[in-house]
Amino acid sequence: MNIQPRRREDPEITLIPLIDVLLVLLIFFMVSTTFNQEGRVKVQLPQSSELPVPDASHEALVVTVTAEGAYRVNERTLINSSPETLRAALLKEAGTNRGPLTIRADGRATHQSVVTAMDVAGRLGFVQLNIATVHDDGAPP
Repeated sequence: MNIQPRRREDPEITLIPLIDVLLVLLIFFMVSTTFNQEGRVKVQLPQSSELPVPDASHEALVVTVTAEGAYRVNERTLINSSPETLRAALLKEAGTNRGPLTIRADGRATHQSVVTAMDVAGRLGFVQLNIATVHDDGAPP
């Protein structure tokens, strides 16, 4: 019986397959990631205060969007909720005055109806759009 101690070989970790896998993953992530940024929208966030807003010399227009998506301009209900009707009503009420425009939307109104009102106002040249909100005293800040 030949009893000789076996030679213990040191275990080794081959790094070449690991490096290959990491490089493939790196290339995959680089190719699948988009580096171009889509159009940026500048948003000027509103600030609130407890002080009342001073009355302007001209009356501001108020566009109300109901829960059903109907529009009212200065509390006058429009005959339908098409953008063309809203455009005609805003032109009639504003004339050449492109002062501030306030949009009051019901909380259950669709996002599309509010965006349509903002789009019509923007195309008519209104640059100061305000979104009216209700201050809830019981809600935490």
